[in-house]
Amino acid sequence: MASRRVAGTAAVLTGVAVFGTAVWIRAARAPRGVPTAVRAQSAVLFFAQGSAAAKQTTSAAVAASPSPARQFLDQYCVTCHSERLRTGGLGLESLDVNRAGANAEIWENAARKLRGGQMPPAGLPRPDAQRVDTFVSTLEAALDRAAAAAPNPGRPVAHRLNRTEYANAVRDLLALDIDGRSLLPADDTDQHGFDNNGDVLSISPALLERYLSAARKISRLAIGRPPSTPSIDTYTVPKLLTQDGRLSEQLPFGSRGGTAIQHTFPVDGEYLIKVRLQKTLYNAVRGLAEPHDLEIRLDRERVAQFTVGGASVVPPPASYAGTLSWNPEWETYSHQADNGLEFRIAAKAGTHMLGVTFVKKFWEPEDVLQPARTGWAFETDEMFDGAPGVETVTIEGPVAVGGPGDTESRRKILVCQPKTGDEEPCARKILAALARRAYRRPVTEDDLQTLLGFFRSGRRSGTFDAGIETALQRVLIGPDFLFRVETDPAHLPAGTPYRVSDVELASRLSFFLWSTIPDEELLDVAVRGKLKDRAVLEQQVRRMLRDSRSKALVENFSSQWLQLRDLRNVKPDPDLFPDFDENLRDGLRQETELFLDSQLRENRSIVDLLTANYTFVNERLARHYGIPDIYGDRFRRVTFADDRRGGLLGQASLLTVTSYPNRTSPVLRGKWLLENILGTPPPPPPPDVPALRDKGTNGERQSVRERLQEHRKNPTCASCHAQMDPLGFALEHFDATGKWRTTDEAHSPIDASASLPGGTSFEGLTGLRSLLLTRREQFVGTVADRLLSFALGRGIEYYDRPAVRKIVRTAAPDGFRWSSIILGIVQSVPFQMRRTES
Repeated sequence: MASRRVAGTAAVLTGVAVFGTAVWIRAARAPRGVPTAVRAQSAVLFFAQGSAAAKQTTSAAVAASPSPARQFLDQYCVTCHSERLRTGGLGLESLDVNRAGANAEIWENAARKLRGGQMPPAGLPRPDAQRVDTFVSTLEAALDRAAAAAPNPGRPVAHRLNRTEYANAVRDLLALDIDGRSLLPADDTDQHGFDNNGDVLSISPALLERYLSAARKISRLAIGRPPSTPSIDTYTVPKLLTQDGRLSEQLPFGSRGGTAIQHTFPVDGEYLIKVRLQKTLYNAVRGLAEPHDLEIRLDRERVAQFTVGGASVVPPPASYAGTLSWNPEWETYSHQADNGLEFRIAAKAGTHMLGVTFVKKFWEPEDVLQPARTGWAFETDEMFDGAPGVETVTIEGPVAVGGPGDTESRRKILVCQPKTGDEEPCARKILAALARRAYRRPVTEDDLQTLLGFFRSGRRSGTFDAGIETALQRVLIGPDFLFRVETDPAHLPAGTPYRVSDVELASRLSFFLWSTIPDEELLDVAVRGKLKDRAVLEQQVRRMLRDSRSKALVENFSSQWLQLRDLRNVKPDPDLFPDFDENLRDGLRQETELFLDSQLRENRSIVDLLTANYTFVNERLARHYGIPDIYGDRFRRVTFADDRRGGLLGQASLLTVTSYPNRTSPVLRGKWLLENILGTPPPPPPPDVPALRDKGTNGERQSVRERLQEHRKNPTCASCHAQMDPLGFALEHFDATGKWRTTDEAHSPIDASASLPGGTSFEGLTGLRSLLLTRREQFVGTVADRLLSFALGRGIEYYDRPAVRKIVRTAAPDGFRWSSIILGIVQSVPFQMRRTES
């Protein structure tokens, strides 16, 4: 106890000479047990400021003079994080900042909070930006040295293929496109929204049954065996998808509405196609006033044509939107006008494009233009003089079987033809090739004997093809296919870091960049032991990024990092946003995906995600953005004429998923920016947080800003909202669907100005962008952090942060280009190494 008291006294005394004006506070807050005389001496020293009294400090105190890092902690952190208070369960007085590696988790969290401006809390003395940067840089350098001396690459768990990876692997293994959503349930996601995190990719008996069912269906499709009963697949067109123009590049010019379907026909044969049209709530087909031509095309060639509407023998009633009965002949006609839209078609086995669409009539609507109808108004409006729309397309069959056909899947699987009386050599060759790709490694004799056993079982009750089909089922349900398993070397002690094998590295690389299995070239390089060579690895990474399969990196990583998948669940209030339809929803998603794809393909700087002055729009999205002279459903690149938009933060997809259905939310937008752009997520809110009041104390309607100001009067809420809300306020010129506006929900002029606790002020998207550019390395670090998490298939831990910082430092000379960041990840310790089980 006495030694602690002396140490505390020395800390107070030495702090006097260093901090000058801060000493009075330090003396008043000296640790428990420090004599009152020492406090008085500190006060005297404060007033002396460099006098002889200050120079007469004891030799022991001089010897114990703290380092600048220790001084920083004592001045700004220990006030709350002392051994006595331990705010947040943390006491910093006893921790040696010069040995940061000994408490790496604590210091990594401290560095992140200081970088993000979350500490010290608002209302307490805060250091200037330069001093924070100096302290954090020093701290991070110490942590990086400790990590280099004793690397900890972590230990990913056995990783089950998620639904997307499974479908992609089947595509590349068997040349067969499948709909993973119809075969397997959705996967769970981690805290950052990634569904490829091995920790959440569990497996249950029910899920195993789904995998068994999927394996049976896929193997039958791949071999070309007809189903025991005709299959029925129904494709539904969303009700709120406006069908007034060409909806797909797969549909012909001059078409209107409908849908383009990529369907896999299991065998050569005849199939029944049924088309049903949109109907009112009371089952009447819409748009029957005039005849409309409906065309069905298979691989762009017209195979059937029908005429809908204009054939009633009796005039329609003035209205038939309700439940009253009208003329029986009219009711029969309006309810059954699409009954005859079905026919048989001869189709070859394999994947084909089926297009169902109307021939567009070029005319302008007369009378007063009406707003888009949604909800009840849409369900009950018969739209007699409007245009009919496609609701469902059903493909049933085969109703007559012609044979297995010559499909790409059969050609890829059946690489040889068996000799009469000696089929096993051919079966062995087929199964060895399949297993090598499916298992992502060289095949052992035990692997082949297992598969040949299943082949013999299937062959006994059927043909050679049936035997291969049975063995293929075993491949698709095998743990070596369903799981990415990495085996520890037998000779290493527990907890030892080691470099993964070339074959395991190839699998990590392909699932990172392609979300699928390695191709033959990558697997061959790995089997020959060449992938560990730095130059060879870089060559493979650049080749894979040029491949079209790297689009999976955009679709899977970015859509989860930016929460684009949430767009499908967004439902803006139809009364407030009647123009929001499925066309716009699709456009928002495609804009961001095309933008990110262009950034990756052009190998731009990560920073350009914030500053790019271009985007991709079609007619529907251009109308939403107020961009003139854009026509048609095709997306094209456009350059903005002003700085209202630009970069990710001006895209309506992100602005929509960070809003409520009926209003914007500076809180949601600010929280999203802290988490996904700056990498400094705020703590979770306390329980029972009251909702914002819609009106003021006098009943007046308030803006969101005014309501949040009331909310921040609660000290518990203020500390976090002081960081979040200003970032969100800067985006208030965009409504809940990302459309530009000049007045808010209370019809008051938009105030997009904001100020952070440190005093930094900015306004609007332009000001926010400038603010973020002053923290560009922090933004790049956040992208690298999320990308590394996606690449590893696990969450980022404190021991991974030195690797993230190294990735950013290595990419800096190249301007933080995508290729530099990705190469840095692939060459990092967590990606190339693993720790043995403790």
